[in-house]
Amino acid sequence: MRHRHGVRTQFGEIAARLSERQPETEFERGVRTFSVLIMKVIVFLVGFVLMASLLRRRDPLEALLFSVALAVGLTPEFLPMVTTIALAHGAMRMASHRVIVKHLPAIQNLGSIDVLCSDKTGTLTTGEMRLVEHLDALGSPSDRVLELALLNSYYSAGADNPLDAAILAHVKAPAPSYIKVGELPFDFDRRRLSVMLGGSGRYLLVTKGAPESVLPICSSYEAGGEVLPLDEAARERCLQAPERLGALGHRVLAVAYKLVDQPSQLAESKLVLAGFLAFLDPPLDDAGSSIAALAADGVKVKILTGDSELVARHVCASVGVDASRVVLGAQVDALDDAGLGRLAEDVQVFARVSPAQKSRIILALRGRGHVVGYLGDGINDAPALRNADVGISAAKGAEVAKDAADVVLSERSLRVLHKGIVHGRRAFGNVMKYILMGTSSNFGNVISMAAAAVLLPFLPLLPTQVLLNNFLYDLAQVSIPTDNVDPTFVRKPRRWDLGLVREFMLVMGPVSSGFDLLTFAVLLKLFHSSESMFHTGWFVESLATQTLVVLVIRTFGNPLASRPSKPLAATVASVVLLGMALPYSPLAAKLGFVPLPAGYLLILACLVAAYLVVTELVKRWLYSRHLGRPRDSSLQGQPDREGRA
Repeated sequence: MRHRHGVRTQFGEIAARLSERQPETEFERGVRTFSVLIMKVIVFLVGFVLMASLLRRRDPLEALLFSVALAVGLTPEFLPMVTTIALAHGAMRMASHRVIVKHLPAIQNLGSIDVLCSDKTGTLTTGEMRLVEHLDALGSPSDRVLELALLNSYYSAGADNPLDAAILAHVKAPAPSYIKVGELPFDFDRRRLSVMLGGSGRYLLVTKGAPESVLPICSSYEAGGEVLPLDEAARERCLQAPERLGALGHRVLAVAYKLVDQPSQLAESKLVLAGFLAFLDPPLDDAGSSIAALAADGVKVKILTGDSELVARHVCASVGVDASRVVLGAQVDALDDAGLGRLAEDVQVFARVSPAQKSRIILALRGRGHVVGYLGDGINDAPALRNADVGISAAKGAEVAKDAADVVLSERSLRVLHKGIVHGRRAFGNVMKYILMGTSSNFGNVISMAAAAVLLPFLPLLPTQVLLNNFLYDLAQVSIPTDNVDPTFVRKPRRWDLGLVREFMLVMGPVSSGFDLLTFAVLLKLFHSSESMFHTGWFVESLATQTLVVLVIRTFGNPLASRPSKPLAATVASVVLLGMALPYSPLAAKLGFVPLPAGYLLILACLVAAYLVVTELVKRWLYSRHLGRPRDSSLQGQPDREGRA
């Protein structure tokens, strides 16, 4: 029975939400769809090559081993390692900018964010509440309301919050000695907190909360030392002070009380409105510029706050967030998920929203195809942090929030988060380079081998040569995570684009195969190659073309203007030179290689150069179709200040 009651509490509800399965993130969805694509291609092509080899009446075991080698060659088996290195490299760079990554896949998700949802406090504002006014019900200065608020804050047993801290810091004297006999804790439905105190004689109930939540439970108000009936006319007069303060950006709390004879009369009804407290939480100096920088890089900031509409509108407008329309939590509850998703597309500010409503907004945006990040650091933020593609908390946040988050900021700042997003895009950019180059080159090799299996009376490469070629090629890509990334790539969110990967594979693969077929013709028609010379000549050509093409595909623009990182240039050059040296090494006989004539090497150099030129032209066409033309061509291909690894 105790367990059932625990589930009904706020903490119990949060714990239940955190135990639910986390929605599939952008990174996980991309890996899954990419894996399905590769599996389909492997099954089709390897099955075709195996059937063609068997129809040519080759040895079944040899044909099977060759097909298995092809399957290994087509599989980007270094992808987990390259991805891990790229993300780890990005995590290290992000840590130097005070962004701590708890889960490596969160780096790619962070770079894919196009909507960032956040609370107002501590993001747009300093998060340091300061009590600036204490007024009676009609707006005149009053020490009485401050004394009651002190009692409520001092004796409440809930989690620490900045409003209570501001009250306790403002009043230097200790609270009068009372015996606490009861409490009605704060929750997001009532939006108020009450404590029952006993001393000598009658018991004192003190309530503090949002004005719109406290006034309905009041039947009278206090002004000028008198307690007067709270009729409709008086209620309108009492609302003037909080409306005026809210319009100035102050956060307002109402304070009410009543005296009762018995502790059992702990009920929030027929209270006396004592007055209002006004708190100031000034906007951050760089909030506006940070939001503008995020918008320029394709990230729209949406504010989800529990504050009133007036406060949210004032603060958001002061930092450049569109607050022309503010949606309240009650309106969120009135919409179904589809309607909420359409509304959330256009609205940037939500006020008086509960933690459950924040989660609904985030899931509605994700349902519309957005990659959503959520920045929060309170206990009640934990479900929203978990439901976002990327949960982001601050190092000074609640432990529950940090546990639910994927990324922790040493400094809660949009400027710091913006740097983390850019580094996430760089890391993902290097992962995509490997995927695009690996799938297109490997697909081209498999097409060439399939054609050779049909046309040639012998296998185009021995199984060991296929595996060696694939190993050396992958070895050249290990340093991709250190590569520079074009500024044009990090200027907007990047996501798994399976259409681009598929088209790169289907277009670049045949381009590579076309030059392989030219190589076949040169070897067979001009040099009348033996089986061993054919294996050697094609091995060197295949390794050179698919390795050097990295330098072309790695950038949006001119590869001569966009310099690769030194480690990448070194590994590419080393692998190409090693491949050319193998036929002349002591290992040549064991690997089935023979020395190549100088004439073939000269023709090979021309074929490789022509292949790189054609690839550059096709690459530009593909990038312009899928990624859009750079907004500033003068920056295309040039690494920025932080683009260099």
